Amino acid sequence: MSVYTIKADDSRPAAGETPSAGPAYRCIYAKDALMELPPGYDSPWDFFSESVKRNPKNPALGRRQIIDGKAGGYSWLSYQDTYNSAIKIASAIRTRSVNPGDRCGIYGTNSPEWIISMEACNCNGITYVPLYDTLGANAVEYIINHAEISLVFVQESKLPAVLSCVRNCSSNLKTIVSFGNVSGAQKKEAMEQGVDCFSWEEFTSMGNLDDELPAKHKTDICTIMYTSGTTGEPKGVILNNSTFMSEVLSVHQLLVETDKPATEEDTYFSFLPLAHIFDQIMETYCIYSGSSIGFWQGDIRYLIEDLLVLKPTIFCGVPRVYDRIYTGIMAKISTGGAVKKALFDFAYNYKLRNLEKGIQQDKSAPLLDKLVFDKIKQGFGGRVRLMLSGAAPLPQHVEEFLRVTCCTVLSQGYGLTESCGGCFTSIANVHSMIGTVGVPMTTIEARLESVPEMGYDALAPVPRGEICLRGNTLFSGYHKREDLTNSVLVDGWFHTGDIGEWQPDGAMKVIDRKKNIFKLSQGEYVAVENIESTYSRCPLVTSIWVYGNSFESFLVGVVVPDRLAIEEWAEKNGESGDFVSLCNNLNVRKYVLDELNSEAQKNKLRGFEMLKAVHLEPLPFDFERELITPTFKLKRQQLLKYYKDCIDQLYSEAKTSKK
Repeated sequence: MSVYTIKADDSRPAAGETPSAGPAYRCIYAKDALMELPPGYDSPWDFFSESVKRNPKNPALGRRQIIDGKAGGYSWLSYQDTYNSAIKIASAIRTRSVNPGDRCGIYGTNSPEWIISMEACNCNGITYVPLYDTLGANAVEYIINHAEISLVFVQESKLPAVLSCVRNCSSNLKTIVSFGNVSGAQKKEAMEQGVDCFSWEEFTSMGNLDDELPAKHKTDICTIMYTSGTTGEPKGVILNNSTFMSEVLSVHQLLVETDKPATEEDTYFSFLPLAHIFDQIMETYCIYSGSSIGFWQGDIRYLIEDLLVLKPTIFCGVPRVYDRIYTGIMAKISTGGAVKKALFDFAYNYKLRNLEKGIQQDKSAPLLDKLVFDKIKQGFGGRVRLMLSGAAPLPQHVEEFLRVTCCTVLSQGYGLTESCGGCFTSIANVHSMIGTVGVPMTTIEARLESVPEMGYDALAPVPRGEICLRGNTLFSGYHKREDLTNSVLVDGWFHTGDIGEWQPDGAMKVIDRKKNIFKLSQGEYVAVENIESTYSRCPLVTSIWVYGNSFESFLVGVVVPDRLAIEEWAEKNGESGDFVSLCNNLNVRKYVLDELNSEAQKNKLRGFEMLKAVHLEPLPFDFERELITPTFKLKRQQLLKYYKDCIDQLYSEAKTSKK
């Protein structure tokens, strides 16, 4: 196919497989076979214990010291300190009759205690189950019962949420361990339901350093990771030790082949939720590499401050974070005066041309990096050498901006919990992969399968279809849901539900979502995520939800507009009022709708894909109203429930205006 991918040996569809499936491809760095685990690796615990032997005094886990209510510098636990703490916690777990193969929950924001709890479970051959920090107590209760969790580690501030559901979980849950302190009243509340509650210090004192460690096996279940999902109850994705370790080693292999792997000199900034597979794999990779991990304070108001104090070398973000950074920088540039803006534009275009020619990041414009872009680099602490993006598509203009201005390699990837994190990644310093998610990881083979009802043909000159995967880093199934497992694992291929397009260089571009398709009343199929992606290119939009159904012939939408852009337009056009009142202003709504459909026309959307009416929402879609998942995907059923009256009104308005 290209210099970056090769056909798998058995790329032709086998008996029983869909004949409209395209060939299977693998990354050239996988060479002649998918990567196998080296001998001697049975559990992620082996990664950690080997790093301790190599670098016992190297800083492992750090948090900011709080002195008189103010955050100071980072205080560090060494690898040896962290190891000793994990061994003691593991020993204490065994005193609670939690045995290999049993399950422990971990609930809270990122912290040293989160990692230590995880490693203690790995040490014991116990399956750890992250509980989503962004979901309510009902989901926590569901997961505790569904996974039959007997012991939960919990952040001190989240302890009341766990205690509130103890009554309905006591048949499974017997032990609660707080990351911090526990009050007498909380101990009593738990004991009344037959559950023992310990502070971190109390629980640590119950263990010792001399116990014999249980045997561990590649086939043991490492974690059951519940995905929030956009509909229904969370699904428990089963990932075994071999799968988890293969993913970590695949990250390492690709960095060795294409850039520079992590070392003891690197520092990682931990703020993406550890309850998600993306950050968990990255932090385990840092532990494998002997790197240092510095945690944020858990408060978004101080995230940038934490970043500037830590000065990390590796930074992982999601598109929402990068988009905010981009918007903030562009706002400063636009208010910096004409001369500074002209200098910035010249430097930007000069460096972009060099990157497009294939010149490596550090050689594309070193002088301009120092004179023009250094302030942007300093905004990340000044030492970042590798930036990664995942969880959702990164807008192409934001990706280009970051590649040009941040003076560092940026790689966008694609993955799912079911693929144990990244299954595609763009290659460092290959600028042509911008706007794509890159090539398959070394543990994965990928192919496209035609979706005729959406017009996607995997065998066309430009192959498009559902992305299907197989390989060493796929999940083992959904916990207690064989029906769901069988619906997505067919003939050894995992059907992701995402629509991809192979690029000429072997990279994959994610262009649509299979299941978010519906039929309008006139019989036209609408792929709503593709439409939302197009409308999101409009600079007035920060978020958009497009709605339609088979009883109506057209689409309507709810838009979270860009506040600054709306206020600037209002001032120029004589519209008064605060942002909330402007969002209700009919003239503002018409302006936004016209701009959205202008964007649609530029991108050749069809007439029935055009919006006929929009509601402007001044508040971002958020977790609190359960309008988005923890990975910022739209929860469409919840959005419809929340905005039903608005949707009805929009249809009424649009039909009235037609008359």
